[in-house]
Amino acid sequence: VDNALQSENGHWDLFLRFLLGLSLESNQTLLQGLLRKTVSSSDINQETAAYIKQKIRENPSPEKSINLFHCLNELNDRSLQQEVQTYLNITGVSRLSGVSLSAAQWSALVFVLLNSQQDLDEFKLRKYDRSEECLLRLLPVIKPSRKIDLSSCYITQKGWSALISALRSNPSHLTELNLSHNTPGDSGVKLLSALLEDPHCKLKKLRLCGCSIGEEGCAALISALRSNPSHLTELNLRGNTPGDSGVKLLSALLEDPHCKLEKLELSYCSIGEEGCAALISALRLNPSHLTELDLSYNTPGDSGVKLLSALLEDPHCKLKKLELYNCSIGEEGCAALISALRSNPSHLTELNLSYNTPGDSGVKLLSALLEDPHCKLKKLRLWDCSIGEEGWSALISALRSNPSHLTELNLSCNKPGDSGVKLRSALLEDPHCKLKKLHF
Repeated sequence: VDNALQSENGHWDLFLRFLLGLSLESNQTLLQGLLRKTVSSSDINQETAAYIKQKIRENPSPEKSINLFHCLNELNDRSLQQEVQTYLNITGVSRLSGVSLSAAQWSALVFVLLNSQQDLDEFKLRKYDRSEECLLRLLPVIKPSRKIDLSSCYITQKGWSALISALRSNPSHLTELNLSHNTPGDSGVKLLSALLEDPHCKLKKLRLCGCSIGEEGCAALISALRSNPSHLTELNLRGNTPGDSGVKLLSALLEDPHCKLEKLELSYCSIGEEGCAALISALRLNPSHLTELDLSYNTPGDSGVKLLSALLEDPHCKLKKLELYNCSIGEEGCAALISALRSNPSHLTELNLSYNTPGDSGVKLLSALLEDPHCKLKKLRLWDCSIGEEGWSALISALRSNPSHLTELNLSCNKPGDSGVKLRSALLEDPHCKLKKLHF
């Protein structure tokens, strides 16, 4: 046992397990033709098991602990595993919250999880406990997972560093990583960037919502992605502050012909007209991959939306979902947007213009799009868009002329008046109407 613990290359591990397996009387009976007659080994095995448990309590490396548990299995001693199995039998989230485990019990938990029948393809820390200690203890379980969700788990710089180090040891396995609502800051994102620029890294989905990432961290992140751009298909930077300068760096990634981003979320990212211009310019150079774009709670204004419109009317543009909630878009910007969508109407299925001010005139233009038989819109959100009876009437009339696609419509916080309500009722009575959700 001591030799196995001291060995740096693990050469003793399998031999020790084999030797302990031979020491069981049941196995000696099977091999009695090969072995000389021996004395009963049950007492010796109990002493050996006790010694191994003591070594586990001394908190060796995770790899050494796992081998020692294999040794206990060979001796048919599963007492430590049974101690932690109770916690794993609890259903729901945070099943270890408030539980104080010893080092040996943490090691037992890791061993049980790695050798259980549970699918380890996806790991969610919140199933166990939203704490950094739990993260650090369960790193051996996290490492082989393809999908890792550590959102809102209070990870500090220490945990972040240990996590990235573990992931870098096996970068080709990971495909999805969610680190949202932790506080790595720019320094933590620089560590993550070292993983992302590894040519063996095959990450496809990265979520970093609300991670206190500024311009410096964004620069490191984008630099890493530019050096290895061909795998990532989803990037979520919602609620960070890259600003216009950070978005300009992101734009350089987006115009790379090897970039395969399909979903990009940049809501609450302090992007103004300048950043929006750089972003749209890049997407126009490489328009064929992006299918979802969220620019909500930024300030592109009408001028930024006009640039976006030039992208939307590009026949190579395949955008299916466009989120522009609270983007300071008025009648002029709405007119440009709808004109572009009318020239290329067959791809977009979701549009959110809530909390902008297209007014009745803008909604009339939108209505012309909706009555186009090539329009495939399924979800339309126009919450608080200054729509009165006139705009409401035009909208409902258009939907009645092309009622078969739209399944969700949100017109909350507008002013339809009595006539608008009557038109709404007529739409819902139409047998061809496929609306499943209607908010007004």
